[in-house]
Amino acid sequence: MRGTVIRRGDASYEEARLDAVWNARKPDRFPDVIVLAEDEQDVVRAVRLARAEGLPVSIRSGGHSWVGNGVRDGGVLVDLSRLREITVDAGARTATVQPAAKGPAVQEALAGHGLFFPTGHAPTVGIGGFILGGGYGWNSRHLGPACLSIRAIDVVLADGTLVHATDETHPDLMWAARGSGPGFFGIVTRFHLDVYDRPTTIVRTVHSYPLDLRDEVLAWSYDLLDQLPTTVEFSAKIGFTPGLDTRTVSLTATAFCTPEHGPEALAPLEQAPFRDRALRAVVGQETTIEELYDIADRLNPEGLRWAVDGIWAEGPAEELLTAAAPVLDTIPDGTSFVLWMLWGHYPPRPNACWSAQARAYLSPNAGWHDPEADLAHENWVHGSLAAVQHLSKGLQFSDNNVADRFDLGLSAENAERLEKIRGVHDPDGLFRTYMAPAESTTAYAVSRRP
Repeated sequence: MRGTVIRRGDASYEEARLDAVWNARKPDRFPDVIVLAEDEQDVVRAVRLARAEGLPVSIRSGGHSWVGNGVRDGGVLVDLSRLREITVDAGARTATVQPAAKGPAVQEALAGHGLFFPTGHAPTVGIGGFILGGGYGWNSRHLGPACLSIRAIDVVLADGTLVHATDETHPDLMWAARGSGPGFFGIVTRFHLDVYDRPTTIVRTVHSYPLDLRDEVLAWSYDLLDQLPTTVEFSAKIGFTPGLDTRTVSLTATAFCTPEHGPEALAPLEQAPFRDRALRAVVGQETTIEELYDIADRLNPEGLRWAVDGIWAEGPAEELLTAAAPVLDTIPDGTSFVLWMLWGHYPPRPNACWSAQARAYLSPNAGWHDPEADLAHENWVHGSLAAVQHLSKGLQFSDNNVADRFDLGLSAENAERLEKIRGVHDPDGLFRTYMAPAESTTAYAVSRRP
């Protein structure tokens, strides 16, 4: 083993356990063994070690899971945080990326070749969990969820073998890798990805409106989506707005385009019937992916205790907003907010289990400092979404903890097929799958137990 094997009780154990989770809200769960892998062969050795000792396996790549999904009680945690290699084949328009590589590093490697990939919105997100969970990234309305760009994977299976899987050699593995999130039954050590032409320009418009216009703004944005090209990423944030020192509803449209098409793509926002009531407006401002990452980083800064959830939903805007009122009306503080992301529908593919999407994505984000406030914030994040459940079209694996609020991350048909494939590739259940309610250590989960 080139890397480090740390057992519970070792001096470095607690540091390694806490470092495996980006969130300041750490799970109260304790693996028996933590393996800090240095390379792919270390991953093979870690899986074989787990098999030899009869221990289940969990995985950490970037560590950005809000609930620390990789940190489980008992078993072996395979920490991939040192696997960050990125190689680009500009001629083939492909990139090979290891799971702990972060979005900014991927973009930097691609930029010199005039190429682009729909990496995650936050700069601290590792590629591994992001892609396996679907991957709703920058410009994904146009390029598709990141998981659909997987050409092949190098994956360590439950029997300890490292295989190179493609649609031709291992179609079931590829189907599962495209969207099953923490339910995937293997450890991907390299993603072989299709990459795309880099947008020559990124242009951004932001309108911040008084909170009394909230429902009108959100309903209008919901209906406007069809008028915007798919190269425009469109969302609203309901919460405190720095510089205005008040809560607002802020519309943001980001166009990945050419210089001549940016103003045209964003022009519909200037026709809003309430446009003259904007408290602040940035119109057609050129920006960069680095600046977008900086904005996202300030939205969910490191060092806070974060709880996040989300629900795909659609229907008449009035019905959806009425249902969402318990979420929107009770934002607990200035560091918490609600994201209203307008997505639409991207064509599904038969070679991918990814299947959760809708016109809109409603996501409460709570950030706070005091551990004594855990339950209040988690009740808002998870409990308030019950009012929208009847309109649900599923969840995003990257945001949701199915142990605290269950919903489907795949269609029922795909979820059933996934379990059949798991039975073939991991018949003994070596790899941990979706977290069960009894495993969650959040204040919300504990408060709901008998």
